[in-house]
Amino acid sequence: MHAAVIAATGLFTPAERVTNAELVEAFNAFVAIHNARNADAIAAGEMEALAPSSVEFIEKASGIKSRYVMNRSGVVDPEVMHPLIPERSNDELSVMAEIGVAAAKDAIARWGKDASQIDAVICAASNMQRAYPAMAIEIQQALGIEGFGFDMNVACSSATFGIKTAVDYIASGSARAVLVVNPEITSGHLNFRDRDSHFIFGDVGTAVIVERADQATGGWDILGTRLKTVFSNNIRNNFGFLNRTAPGSEGAADKLFVQEGRKVFREVVPMVAEMIIAHAADLGIDPTALKRLWLHQANINMNDLIGRRVLGRDPTPEENVIILDEFANTSSAGSIIAFHRAHEDFTSGETGLICSFGAGYSAGTVFVRRR
Repeated sequence: MHAAVIAATGLFTPAERVTNAELVEAFNAFVAIHNARNADAIAAGEMEALAPSSVEFIEKASGIKSRYVMNRSGVVDPEVMHPLIPERSNDELSVMAEIGVAAAKDAIARWGKDASQIDAVICAASNMQRAYPAMAIEIQQALGIEGFGFDMNVACSSATFGIKTAVDYIASGSARAVLVVNPEITSGHLNFRDRDSHFIFGDVGTAVIVERADQATGGWDILGTRLKTVFSNNIRNNFGFLNRTAPGSEGAADKLFVQEGRKVFREVVPMVAEMIIAHAADLGIDPTALKRLWLHQANINMNDLIGRRVLGRDPTPEENVIILDEFANTSSAGSIIAFHRAHEDFTSGETGLICSFGAGYSAGTVFVRRR
């Protein structure tokens, strides 16, 4: 059995950005157009008027202030309200693979070794651009990596599930190093015409290199990993290849991201906090002594409450890292961005937690210690 370390991480950030004010302006323009076009039906009680959004509502509900997107023009156009990303030929690197490759190259450069020393690629994300061939195999080919690759989707927990899988491959001797990539084009499955969710997501790509401890220089010892799933319909996306077999269903709201936010908050917070505390106990770690939490970046209120329950006190901004104000919810990539951007101050022996949670329900914990 071989121990594993997180050897390096990488980040790709799109060039374009949308602030809450810009998003609200576009949404409210759409609302005005919609209500005007349907004025007679609204007056007759056949349809409800749509309500406008506001910056204050968004920031109070989520803590989000802006997000990066692959395409801004379509998102802020009230007649479009979705990103515009042209389809590429099969001979071109796909958009999702391009993001994954960019994040991977950043991680490989920080690692300081050649990509040929990686034996496997896992593309772990909340949505894949296509069914097959696997995004991971395209990324593998673009980076010149031998071995194997496959895709994994556990929604917002995909990154920690990918890390756990990489750790297991290393433990068994199946791989010396594994690249886990999380290319998240979440704007593509967000309903920008829904007041309750139009602000939630942003686009980004992250990468993690997990390596055998006995060949790694520096990095983070992975002390333990744990996964949990509990079925729930409270976060759902019904888009899939069978949609066309049910004519008339293709444009329904549930073919994009939908959630029962209050139920999610009420059910996920205790599940995740209890999971973290129990896992820490099994590893002999005092959770109140953790230097830092790198939690899934969905909602600042959820993270504050989980932080209080785990640390036993109100966490400081340094203890409970928040990046969702800048990036919004980037699904599986959020906890990795937090780790990537806020770990340089750790000294040898200090311990922290990477934790993700989301649709499924699903949750993953990865306790790490600076080498």
